[in-house]
Amino acid sequence: MLQFSLWKKTFIIGLCLLGVVLAAPNIFYARVELHNDAAALVEKGAPVTPELQAAADGWPDWLPSDLVSLGLDLRGGAHLLAEVRVEEVYEARLDSMWPEVRDVLRAERDTIGTIRRQNSPPDELRVSISNPDQIARAVEVVKDLARPVVSLTGIGSTDIEVRGENGDIVVTLSEAEKIATDEHTVKQSLEIINRRVNEVGTREPTIQRQGDRRILIQVPGLGSAEELKALIGTTAQLTFHPVVRSTSDANANPGPGNILVPDLDDKDVFYILEKSPVVTGEELVDAQPSFDQNGRPAVSFRFDPSGGRKFGQYTAENIGSPFAIVLDNEVISAPVIQSHIPGGSGIITGRFTVEESTHLAVLLRAGALPAGMDFLEERTIGPELGQDSIDAGKIATVVAFAAVLIFMVASYGLFGIFANVALILNVALIFGLLSAIGATLTLPGIAGIVLTIGMAVDANVLVFERIREELKTAKGPARAIELGYEKAISAIVDANVTTLIAAVILFAMGSGPVRGFAVTLGFGIITSVFTAIWVTRLLISIWFDWRRPRQIEV
Repeated sequence: MLQFSLWKKTFIIGLCLLGVVLAAPNIFYARVELHNDAAALVEKGAPVTPELQAAADGWPDWLPSDLVSLGLDLRGGAHLLAEVRVEEVYEARLDSMWPEVRDVLRAERDTIGTIRRQNSPPDELRVSISNPDQIARAVEVVKDLARPVVSLTGIGSTDIEVRGENGDIVVTLSEAEKIATDEHTVKQSLEIINRRVNEVGTREPTIQRQGDRRILIQVPGLGSAEELKALIGTTAQLTFHPVVRSTSDANANPGPGNILVPDLDDKDVFYILEKSPVVTGEELVDAQPSFDQNGRPAVSFRFDPSGGRKFGQYTAENIGSPFAIVLDNEVISAPVIQSHIPGGSGIITGRFTVEESTHLAVLLRAGALPAGMDFLEERTIGPELGQDSIDAGKIATVVAFAAVLIFMVASYGLFGIFANVALILNVALIFGLLSAIGATLTLPGIAGIVLTIGMAVDANVLVFERIREELKTAKGPARAIELGYEKAISAIVDANVTTLIAAVILFAMGSGPVRGFAVTLGFGIITSVFTAIWVTRLLISIWFDWRRPRQIEV
């Protein structure tokens, strides 16, 4: 058992060297981080300045440059707890149904008379008819627009409820549809926030759902919570509306079915638009910063087939009419349609800077948030607080490390030195694994590493105590070492497997800091078993072949 074949020695030594090499960039954290940032900017086509080139040359390209990402509690950054205003989606959904309701009722005009949309609460669509005696017939016609709810909880339900009330037709969303809409809205918000945060290159953000409507956003390294709010709080809802007329009266009554929207550039101009858009930003498939025919910054866009068909049909039927492009309830452009625009592509012009057009393209490309958000909690964690956490973690790790090293040498002499070498390699392997997978290290993660340091020597203690017991039976040193490893291995595996199971459960059931602790603990268990069973045995084998002692002391 003390003899290792060449391939086993090569594999163990190679694995240890690989771990050390992967962990090495973390020793030069600031330099490697500058190199990575500079390389990313160069890859995106940024102009290469002397400072940028110096940062890129600060670390050799042939060496690994993956780092352990630092969490919010170590690096500092921004923390937000947001609540999605799902009620806005109900209103938008009912607004979008008005054209369908209008068309089916117009087909029954001979029976129910003329129809007119009435002002109503946001969660209702109310339509009056001139022949109230036929309200039952009108309700039945509108009910035919109901569709099945697409969700597991809404099986057998329809998406709308229609009733007659005081001579009006009232359309509302059903409870099953509201539940399905809430779920879809929050999931879509999570996905879009993820896209927006990742578009700007932030490091290891934490974006998680909390409860029914709330979303937790933590972005390490970001300057402030305000910066994060500016990034994700903009809904970037792009819509295209027919223009009824323009006015300079900020208090003008737009009338039922219309909205009053200010001009983005001229604050004295307001547009009365049809409330229901022709096309929305949800049908965009691409948006890129570009320049118009005069060389001014602009944003080019392209619709999907459905949006392109609607866009092309409307422009063909309304040549000579103004068409408003609305972004977040402001008209950014209201050009007159000069000709049919097929293909579903176009360009948004305005008084943009290059940075503003690029930012707008990012927001449009990531997609519009389906609803606004209320920020219930916001915190900016300064880097100095993160540095305090890092310093405290370093002190705890160094003290624990030193105490364990001293204890092992004092208790087991030369064999304790072998265990200490394996322990150092164990820590290097943990950081190598964390760097390779791009894991985030948090303060609880540091606690997991400190705990691993204490647990790592536990396997060596079991082995060395078994070797002591075997030496007392007057067996030779080689046989005593072999039996010590053979008889201790079952206890080592049992103890570490049960702890690994607990770490897996913590990772599966926990979130945020709990997962960070589980990751470092799990990796530490795997590496400590490897170093205790294979690395220390290899070190003892090399020493034993070299010295050939007649007796040993453990």
